This record gives sequence, C-alpha cells and structure tokens, in this order.
Amino acid sequence: MRQLSAFLRKEGMELIRTGKIWILLIIFILFGIMNPAIAKLTPWMVETMSDSLAESGMVLTEVKVNAMTSWNQFYKNISIALIIFALMLSGILTTEYQKGTLVNMLTKGLIRWKVVGAKSIASIGLWTVCYWLCYGITYGYNMYFWNNGIASHVAFAAFCVYLLGIWVMLLILLISTLLNTASGVLAVTGVAVIASYVAGMFGKIGEYLPIRLLSAGNLLAGSMSPEDFWKAIAVALASGVVFFVLSVACFNRKNIG
Repeated sequence: MRQLSAFLRKEGMELIRTGKIWILLIIFILFGIMNPAIAKLTPWMVETMSDSLAESGMVLTEVKVNAMTSWNQFYKNISIALIIFALMLSGILTTEYQKGTLVNMLTKGLIRWKVVGAKSIASIGLWTVCYWLCYGITYGYNMYFWNNGIASHVAFAAFCVYLLGIWVMLLILLISTLLNTASGVLAVTGVAVIASYVAGMFGKIGEYLPIRLLSAGNLLAGSMSPEDFWKAIAVALASGVVFFVLSVACFNRKNIG
C-alpha cells in the first residue's frame, strides 16, 4: 500500500504542477454558475429581443423560468464538461510512456497494477470532486432562486451521469494501456462512445448501453422513470470492472521504454 499511496501523491502533484486540476475546477464551477444564471437571464434576453422580433411579425409571449429550466441547462452543459474532462485526462498514461518516467519506477520494484490503480483512483477522484461541485453549485442556486421540489429524482439523475463519467474514465484507462498516444486514445474513445450512441437508437439494445445514462435529465420532468436506467447502470458497473481488470492485464504485458 505504501507504493500505491506514494504513486497517488505523485499523481496529485502532477495534476497540480500541470495546472489541470485548477483548469477543470474553474470550468466546472463556471458551468455550475452558468446553469441557473442562464435560466435567470432568459426572460430578460427574450424581452430585449421582443421589440426587434415584433417588427418582423413575430410575437413572443411571457417566458416563465423555474428550477427545471436550470436543471435542463445543467444536463446540456454536463456533457460538454465531460468531453473537456476526457480531453484533459486522455494522456493520463500515454504522457508517462512518452516521457519515460515509468521505466525507472518499474525497474526499482513498483508493481504494475498499482500504476493502473493509482491512475484510476486519481482520475475518478478528480471527476468526483469536479462533478459534484458543479452539481452542488447548481442545486444551491436553484434552491435559492426557485424550488428543487418541482423536479423528480434529482439525486438519482445526477448519480446516473456521474456513473457514466466513471465509465468513460475507465474506458480511457483501458485504451491507454493499448495505445501510446493521447490522440489515439481520444479517437478510439470517441468512436466507442459514438458507436454506443448510434447503437442505442436501434431496438431494445439502448436500454443496456451505459450511454443511456446521459439522458437521465428526462427523469426530472417525469418522462422517464428510474426503472428505465437499471439495466444501463448494471452494464456500466459490470463493464467498468471488466475495463479495470483488462487494463491491469494489458499493462502487465505492455513493453514500456
């Protein structure tokens, strides 16, 4: 465990040194503030545009906003935030290959699975902090301005998207044990996610795909129920474990340096 904790400290220092942790925290904080801010400003923006639109024959009725408006904005923005997060952490292992920093540590006795373990803990830990910080800011502002009681299954919907983020991070880690460049990792991850999204459009297979968790925002309006996501949650959890086990197996066989 000393090796694992030491490598985790090294990962934390690397995230701080490169500034990635601060960039991601700022981005997620901004998204958390933007969600209620955009909802709050929507009536003002519509009123500002109403005169010019009236001249062209379009009449806008009064726009009413509430917590649902802000939550809808949250689920639109969080997919963008997840993409940014994946971009920032796509080189979590490939950067080590290119710099050759793992060679000395491995020759000195660092057990390989602990590298994969530390990388997964660091990425999931950072995702946890960033995601729930963004969620907490939006939730707090929604409580202050409106009432979150208007939305159904708020916490469960948030958990679904959080789990999808973990699944994506574990997928990136697995691909990183197979490829040597961050661009390659991003390309394969993107293809896998897009293929999953497209496959979900056909038949009942979509109920089992983890990408379905991204539509958890529909729970808030009651257009979907928690039962619609249990299969996708089970597959995400099971495949996440498989990704981690395969990552360890592939990394144990990988020629480094």
